Amino acid sequence: MELRVKGERAVLAGPGGEQAREVDPHRLAIGSDLAQALHEWARVASAVSRAETGSGEPAQVVSQRGRQLAARLAAVMGTTVRFVDPVTGAETVVDPPSRAKTARVRFAEQLFGPRGQGDEPTPWLTGLTVSAFAAVLVVVAMLALARTLARETSSWLALAATVVVTAGIAPSLWLGRRIPIVRWAVFGAAAGIVIAWIAVLVVVL
Repeated sequence: MELRVKGERAVLAGPGGEQAREVDPHRLAIGSDLAQALHEWARVASAVSRAETGSGEPAQVVSQRGRQLAARLAAVMGTTVRFVDPVTGAETVVDPPSRAKTARVRFAEQLFGPRGQGDEPTPWLTGLTVSAFAAVLVVVAMLALARTLARETSSWLALAATVVVTAGIAPSLWLGRRIPIVRWAVFGAAAGIVIAWIAVLVVVL
């Protein structure tokens, strides 16, 4: 499979070079988001190639983005993709990842969303600090509620209240898991719910 730019469109072709049959990405089962990204990249690449001679930062960005899309295409289709740089004309062969790695990547993208294309480092220290604070807050709040209800009313009411709180928080946590900044608090709150449930069961039972 070959990925190249024709005019302002991205086209995919099989073996045979220029004589191969060209296919619009939208006609393949690669997902509308990837097909749209390919065409947007092709339009930018066409504009850069008309304005430049294959050098400069815009050309490098176009080449890098093209290789990233070629890697995604190879992963989705499970086949080798030959990427033809529309600015320099250089060819790059991109092999698909292993099946096991693809399954892990797909699971991670379904859970946390597509991986970002930026070069910004992940704020592990700050993020984990926020997660720890959120976890402690959730554990203290849920445990205080359960202990108070168990002492003043009954253990079953405390357990029912914990179920209601968990069911109320869960949708918000699921929706916020992909938001870059909020997800740290979401991960901490989710961990706090798990820990709180263990503590609540100990208190109630």
